[in-house]
Amino acid sequence: MDRSRRQGTQRAPSEPPAASRLTVRAKPNRRRAPATPLWSRLPKPAIVANACGRLLRRSLPALIGLAVIGAIGGTAWAGYRFVTTSTRFAISAIDVRGNHHVTADQVRAALPVAIGDNVFAANVDSLTRELRTNPWVASAEAHRILPRTLVIDVREHEPIAVADLGGLYLVDSDGKPFKRAELDETAGLPIVTGLDRTAFIADPTAAALTITNALAALKMWTGGDRPSIGEIHVDLHGALTLHTYDQAIAIQLGVADAGLQARMHTFDVAWARLDDSERARARAIHLDPRLDHVTVAFTAQKDQ
Repeated sequence: MDRSRRQGTQRAPSEPPAASRLTVRAKPNRRRAPATPLWSRLPKPAIVANACGRLLRRSLPALIGLAVIGAIGGTAWAGYRFVTTSTRFAISAIDVRGNHHVTADQVRAALPVAIGDNVFAANVDSLTRELRTNPWVASAEAHRILPRTLVIDVREHEPIAVADLGGLYLVDSDGKPFKRAELDETAGLPIVTGLDRTAFIADPTAAALTITNALAALKMWTGGDRPSIGEIHVDLHGALTLHTYDQAIAIQLGVADAGLQARMHTFDVAWARLDDSERARARAIHLDPRLDHVTVAFTAQKDQ
């Protein structure tokens, strides 16, 4: 075989892989810079002084304001401490005004302050809170008269009738029962009967309206030659029956509607035609919706 041909068939030697090559690079010749002193990095004293001066000038109004506020606050606190601890403002009198049924001593006993307490230390907004728990008291207010007086203004309930609600209760002009009545408190007051206690508890507003309507009818009745009324009875349908104070004559008025006043005038006509003996024997007077009809019931006349 030809030698040249054999040489052409021989493989060339393979190159080693690049990963296996060892490459040595020369490190750059770096020289470390000389260290800079710390003091040389700080700002110059003149720059610092100028900056502090500018900051002080800008802050001066705020500092003055804070100083003024502090002075005012300190003065106010000192003044508050003085007026709330000084004996110059110790309470020497508690005046009670507007009371009739509640005594002044009862009012003073219910207050959370006493003679000798500081007049400014008393909270007038909450001072009368305990006083309002008294059933006679509708409202109460307090104010100071410097330097040493506390004034309590009381507004009491004014009873105008008594309501029978399973017990006798005093009623004010709004028809609201406000206190259980004592025997000596009912003298001269008309009594509203026929009310149901259960219905009153369930709906006090409706019961107050019923009482108010009955009292309005009584006010309409009062005057002239009409007899005095001691009791107003309200039935389940709202019909009114008046019972006279002296002889307990039952005057049946009916419901308090638009014709009530006309029926009262009918009573006036019938009552005027009765003589004294007939009035003494009358026990019931029924006013019919028809204004020309009146029924009068008499007791039997005793034989002389």
